[in-house]
Amino acid sequence: MSATIKAVDPRTGAAGAAYPEATPADVDAAVEAAAAAATDPLLADASRRAVLLRGAAARLRDREEEVVALAGAESGLPEARLRGELGRTTGQLEAFAAVIERGDHLEAILDSPAPDAAPPRPDIRRTVVPIGPVAVFGASNFPLAFSTAGGDTASALAAGCPVVVKGHPAHPGTSTLVAGELAAAVAEAGLPAGTFGHVLAAAHEIGAGLVDHPDIRAVAFTGSGRGGRALMDRAAARPVPIPVFAEMGSLNPVVVTEAAIAARTDAIVAALTGAIANFGGQLCTKPGLVLVPEGVAGDAFAQALAAAIAQREAEVLLAEPIHRGLRAGLEALEASGAATRLTPGGDGAGRPGFRAQPAVYRAAAADLGRVEALGEEHFGPAAIVLTYTSVDEAAAALLRAGGQLTATVHAEPEDHARLAPLVEAATRVAGRVVFDGVPTGVAVTWGMHHGGPYPAASDGGAHTSVGMTALRRFLRPVAYQDAPQDLLPPALRDGNPLGIWRRVDGELTRS
Repeated sequence: MSATIKAVDPRTGAAGAAYPEATPADVDAAVEAAAAAATDPLLADASRRAVLLRGAAARLRDREEEVVALAGAESGLPEARLRGELGRTTGQLEAFAAVIERGDHLEAILDSPAPDAAPPRPDIRRTVVPIGPVAVFGASNFPLAFSTAGGDTASALAAGCPVVVKGHPAHPGTSTLVAGELAAAVAEAGLPAGTFGHVLAAAHEIGAGLVDHPDIRAVAFTGSGRGGRALMDRAAARPVPIPVFAEMGSLNPVVVTEAAIAARTDAIVAALTGAIANFGGQLCTKPGLVLVPEGVAGDAFAQALAAAIAQREAEVLLAEPIHRGLRAGLEALEASGAATRLTPGGDGAGRPGFRAQPAVYRAAAADLGRVEALGEEHFGPAAIVLTYTSVDEAAAALLRAGGQLTATVHAEPEDHARLAPLVEAATRVAGRVVFDGVPTGVAVTWGMHHGGPYPAASDGGAHTSVGMTALRRFLRPVAYQDAPQDLLPPALRDGNPLGIWRRVDGELTRS
C-alpha cells in the first residue's frame, strides 16, 4: 500500500482526509514531462502562457468557497485572511499575465555595429530566455499565495518555465485541489501537460530527489533558514549546480525613537501588537526585535507593548512541528539568562490543537550577537524588546543582527538629522526599509522587493520573490552577435514586430 499524508486541523489536532504521497517514480515522471514541455514551441508563446495564468485565476475564483474552507481546516487561518490570500493569488497570476502580454519581461537590447570603431564593434542584440524546469517548494504559512499556485509558480510559468511543485504536507488537500485547477488551466490553454506538475510529499527524499534531478534547472523555496540552507547545499553538490531562490527566516527589527514614543506610543503599540500576534505571528515579515531607547520612555513603551500582547488569546499555529519549534526556541531564550519575559507565562496548554500564548521579552541591544538565542527567529507570536543607549548603538545592533527581509524605523521629523547612520545600517542589512509602519503586508507591485542579504535569502538579496520582477529569477540573458534577421528572436528583430519597449543604442524606444 502506498504511503499517505493525513490532513490535520491545527485548531483541534484532529486528523482529516488522507492523500497519497508521491514516490520517486512520480518525481521522475513529473520532471521528465516538464523537460519535454520546456522545449515545446507552444510554451514559448507568451500569449498562451497568459491564457494559462488568467485561466488558473478564473478557475480558483470559481472554487473560492471550497478552497477557503479546505485551507481553513488545514491551516487554522481565519476565513477573512484566506479570502484575502486567494485574492492575492489570483491577482498576481493575472498581473504576471499582463507583464508577458506587454513584453515587459524581455529586456530587449540592441547595439548597432560600428565597423570603423577601434576595435570594430559587431551587431549585438540581447534578450532573455527561460532557464528550464523549476522545482517549487510550497510554504506552510501561506497555503495559497506562496504555495502551489503562489508567486513562485506564477512567475516561473510567466517566464516560460515548466514547474513541478512539491506540495506542502501541512495542507495536502488544499495543494491537491489547487494543483488540479492549474493542470486544467494548462489543458485549456493548449499547453503541454508537463507545463505544470505536482508531487505531494512529507518525506525528505522526495524533495531531495526533485532537487537532484538533472532536468531541474532552479529551485524556489519559502520557509525556514534550516530548510533553505539544506536545499542550497544539495543543489550546490549536484554535478551541475543550480540556483536556489530561497526566502528564509528574518528577525525584521523595528527601531523606535524616544520622540516617536512621546508622540504616538498608542498607535505604534497597536500596530506592533497586530504585526507580532496576528495569524499566530507566522509571517516571514513578523517583527521579532523591537529596539527602544534605554530609560523611562523605553521602559514605558516595553510595558505598554507587553500589556497589549498579554490581552491576546492563545494563537493557533499551523502545524505541530511549528508549535514544537517555537516552544523549544523560547525555552532556549529563557535559559540564556539574557532575556526577561514581560508577559505572563503559558503556551496555550490545555487548549485543543497547536496553540501558543503571545509573548514579549526584554533584553539589552548590546547582547545581540553575543547571546545566540537573541538572534534566533522565533516563528510564532513572540518578540524581544531590546534597549539601546544611542542611535549609534541601535545601528550597530542592526548590523550584528545580519541579513533581514525588512528593517523598520519609527521616528519624528526632529529625529531625521541624526538618523542617517541608522538608515544606512538598515539599508545594508535589509531588502526593504519601512518608515513609521509595520513590515507585514507585502504588496505585489513592480517596486516591491522581498528578499535580503543572507540568511534572509539565499542569493544575497539580488532577487525578489514578490512583485513583477520576480520572474527575472527564471530567465537568463543571451546575446546574439551578427545574427541573421530570420534567426533572431522576434523581440530583437528590426522593425520591432512585437511593439515592445527596447533599448536601442542606449536609448529606450518602441521603434
